[in-house]
Amino acid sequence: MKTPNQLIPLIHANLIDEVVGQLQSGKEAAVYVVLANGAYCCAKVYKEANNRTFKQKTQYTEGRRVRGSRQARAMEKNSRYGREERESEWQNKEVEALGALSNAGVLVPKVYAYYEGVLLLEMILDDEGDPAPRLNDVVTTRDQALEYHQTLMRQIVMMLCAGLVHGDLSEFNVLKSSKGLVIIDFPQVVQATANNAFAILQRDIKQVTHYCGRFAPEVLKTDYAREIWQLYQNGKLRPDSPITGKFAQSSKPINIGAILDEIDDAREDALKNHRSKQS
Repeated sequence: MKTPNQLIPLIHANLIDEVVGQLQSGKEAAVYVVLANGAYCCAKVYKEANNRTFKQKTQYTEGRRVRGSRQARAMEKNSRYGREERESEWQNKEVEALGALSNAGVLVPKVYAYYEGVLLLEMILDDEGDPAPRLNDVVTTRDQALEYHQTLMRQIVMMLCAGLVHGDLSEFNVLKSSKGLVIIDFPQVVQATANNAFAILQRDIKQVTHYCGRFAPEVLKTDYAREIWQLYQNGKLRPDSPITGKFAQSSKPINIGAILDEIDDAREDALKNHRSKQS
């Protein structure tokens, strides 16, 4: 096949030897199978902003730090330089996230290099040595669905402990490899400290649960999102924290009368202070 223009710099830099073919084309990038030092790898080529169906909405970029004030001002003005910096920052976040998550033990591909806007990644293989399929493309039994759901809930916990939320987790972004599940595609990763982090976490869990629930309906009754988030907010979430999928709201009754009494007392105190100042 004709070598894509974006991969030519990697050939000149001796990072890849040959482009074998295109593996897939997604909403934010195209992935190619390449040979590098005699081994098969994946080269992820990001699409330009106007060619992507996935847009960089504020919900995904909130809380992300920009390298410097000049870059931040340029992004705000949406100048050509600012748009280039925004693209670079968007792509760098996936590289940074994959490195951090790999160090945290999350099931993600290894990063080999990031050069000229192309991400060189480990090739994830199935039992036959072929590129691993997405969960959406395989036949799933009830027992497998239960296992997948538990695995992904644990990975979500580990990601959150690393300070990150995937942002677009679903059966389309999980590969079934010879060694188990592997999570991919992180350009839309969200910082756990962002104001909307819980809503995005909740959506990730809902999407995974909806998929697994097609084969194991019992998982649809779980509420891992609120359980996990409460542990996180209380500083009690650990990578190996026990989770059950059950979440119980506080059953302690609210004493409305006592609250109203406190309000009245505060109002009276305020009036007394005001009168004493006037006198």
